[in-house]
Amino acid sequence: MPVTKADLDKRFDHHPPSNNDVAKTHEIMREAFKELASHVVAWVPEGREQSLALTALEEGLMWSNAGIARHQ
Repeated sequence: MPVTKADLDKRFDHHPPSNNDVAKTHEIMREAFKELASHVVAWVPEGREQSLALTALEEGLMWSNAGIARHQ
C-alpha cells in the first residue's frame, strides 16, 4: 500500500494536546520513564549497557507520546 500525504502528515506534523487530559497523560508518561531511567542509572554500571538502556527508554517515551498524540 503506498504511503499517502495523510500518512506523512500524521507521522510528521505536530500534534498539540487537544485538552488538559491529553497533556496530563504525556506528563504521566514522561515521569514514569524518567523514574525508570533513574533506576537504570542507579543500578546498572556505567558503560555501553547503561547507555543502550537509557537510549531504549528515550525511544520508548517518544513512541509512547507519539501514539498518544496521533490517536487523541
